[in-house]
Amino acid sequence: MTAIWWIRRDLRLKDNPTLQAALEFGKVLPVFVLDPHLLKRTSPRKQAFLFEGLHHLDSELRQRGSYLILRSGRPVHVLKTILDENKGKTIHAEEDYTPYARQRDHSIGQSLPLQLVLGQTVQHPEFIRKTDGTPYTVFTPYSRTWKSLLPGSLSMSPAPVHIDTPANLFTENIPETNGSDSFPAGELEAYRRLESFLADPIYSYAEHRNYLDLDGTSGLSPYLHFGMLGLRRAVYRAIQALETAQETSARRGAEVWLYELIWREFYIQILYHFPQVTRTAFNPALMNIPWRNETTEFKAWKHGRTGVPIVDAAMRQMLATGWMHNRARMIVASYLAKDLLVDWRWGERWFMDSLIDGDLAANNGGWQWTAGTGAGAAPYFRIFNPVLQSQKFDPHGNYIRRWVPELEKIGENDIHTPWLRSLRIKGYPDRPLVDRELARERTLQAYKRSKSSWEGNK
Repeated sequence: MTAIWWIRRDLRLKDNPTLQAALEFGKVLPVFVLDPHLLKRTSPRKQAFLFEGLHHLDSELRQRGSYLILRSGRPVHVLKTILDENKGKTIHAEEDYTPYARQRDHSIGQSLPLQLVLGQTVQHPEFIRKTDGTPYTVFTPYSRTWKSLLPGSLSMSPAPVHIDTPANLFTENIPETNGSDSFPAGELEAYRRLESFLADPIYSYAEHRNYLDLDGTSGLSPYLHFGMLGLRRAVYRAIQALETAQETSARRGAEVWLYELIWREFYIQILYHFPQVTRTAFNPALMNIPWRNETTEFKAWKHGRTGVPIVDAAMRQMLATGWMHNRARMIVASYLAKDLLVDWRWGERWFMDSLIDGDLAANNGGWQWTAGTGAGAAPYFRIFNPVLQSQKFDPHGNYIRRWVPELEKIGENDIHTPWLRSLRIKGYPDRPLVDRELARERTLQAYKRSKSSWEGNK
């Protein structure tokens, strides 16, 4: 019999439950559908990473007697055509939890033999609930339950030695792209990075992860998003590192990284149970904040021209590489939403347009957390001070100098706040866009107004 392995966000051969399920049918057709609905919502940089990943997957498949079948069009039409052409019996796909994916898969399942397989997450969003049956909306109790439901061991399936795929089936050419120097795509690169991180950096992760001038993070988020690395394996290896750590600080590093992976699943289950978060604030009391939405300030923020060096460095890092350090993401998100009082959804969309690792659940969760509007979010009155953040997490200004070359000759005592010394720097703003103290009070009043309006309408 013949099964379609419908590849979506599982571009890997190792530890792929969907591929393993398809292999039980005998012949396997590895199919990737270029869905026009998704392509038009995917940034060119992210598309390039995806296409490079498809080239690598096709190469790995060909080494096993198979190859990637690429077709363009609406998935339901493409899949039906391939089933009919090859007398296929079933379609196996890794379950996805975005609103579009769930609607698409439900519709396809009405007419085609679609089997969804758990693989994108360790725990299905339906499995982690409070004792009253409702979903968690606060991370700490969620993480406790998540950990308590882990199986005794997470067995990892190896890549298959051979995949039996009929020869000479029609496939479109995978688009050629210029890959990213910072993030080469593919499963092999994902595993190289994982093992490099596990060899040492994970053990100092708790200490180093927030420092912008250090290479203290795993850099695995793009690979996790496209499933070039499965989240199950990342969790499995984090637990191994935790159990074998020899010192308390090393154990803490592995533990903190594991919690970062659990955060990923937390935001997936928030999106699953509360899909409205893609459109509005999770917290109903903060749905009607009177945003200023000054377009000139938003443009300056996007292009790293705010006059606040740490904000500008982070935004330019994203423009140059398609990635931004997680601490920097919080700093720039807070600056946009709470200093400039620009709608967090504007920033969320810009991140999705710019990041290689742009993930709907994680991106939305991160923005709402920082804006104070989300599930388990920071209090709305918590406003990051970008200067203090800069001084603490880029103490010598090395991160700033790397991404804002106009400031490369400024000493570390002045680089975080060049406007305080009235320094005139060619090509760089003389002062920040807003006065922080005035902006803070304005923001607090705007949030309070939304809360008062909501409470008055209850």
